[in-house]
Amino acid sequence: MIVTTPSGSTVSYMKAGEGPGLVFVAGTGLGALLNYGHLLDAFTPRRTVVLPDYAASGETPDVDGELTVDLLAEQIAAATEDAVDGPVDLVGYSLGAVVAAAIAATRPELVRRLVLVAGWPGPEDGRHQLAIDLWQRLERTDHDLLNLFLQLICFSPPFLSGLGVEGVRQLVAGAPPLTPGMRRHLEVDKVADVTLLLPKITAPTLVVGLTRDQVVPVERVRELRDLIPGSEYAEIDSGHMAPFERPAELVAAIQGFLFAEDAATL
Repeated sequence: MIVTTPSGSTVSYMKAGEGPGLVFVAGTGLGALLNYGHLLDAFTPRRTVVLPDYAASGETPDVDGELTVDLLAEQIAAATEDAVDGPVDLVGYSLGAVVAAAIAATRPELVRRLVLVAGWPGPEDGRHQLAIDLWQRLERTDHDLLNLFLQLICFSPPFLSGLGVEGVRQLVAGAPPLTPGMRRHLEVDKVADVTLLLPKITAPTLVVGLTRDQVVPVERVRELRDLIPGSEYAEIDSGHMAPFERPAELVAAIQGFLFAEDAATL
């Protein structure tokens, strides 16, 4: 399905299931189906799941000019309003957590409950800038080299070691090709800042940190948590790619938070 935003950009999304709306917002360089498709069956019996692709990811084309958190938030909000009646549960992962937080702060009528996984508050962190600069240089130099580096840094050492030598080779060989949107999203990652928006979030919020995350260290996630009034917090023993490294634990955390309200209304 396709919708046009108020500013004129085009957004593609898919939806499945039935029940109140549940919108998943993907991370850097990932289409929403690639990021979350393997988790859908855990939610579609109780939610109408919406998977929007923001600019330069999945089926949504890039836009002219600079990509910003505001533009991506507008795209996700437009797809949400087109797909289901609000308010919705909103789940964001990595860059998607930053975008989801911006939506919750600026469009509170649209968000019923909010889950932010491996998000960060702003760019004022030396390690963050060092990491994004390295990713950008690798992306410009050699996509295959960047792919190797991503597997190394995005999964935890115990997870990779547990796969064995052949398992790691298969992981690398089976990694999805890096999209042109990766470059565009890294530009957003480098400057994304929701620090001043986070205290404005009023929706009940669960923040999830990943204890072995080398991309968004758990300390940065805790900073984000501290800026959201009344937010709940959980941690998962995982590297950055928790949707793939620890899918069962991530699903349990999201379900426990979102579905608890269902049980309370019975």
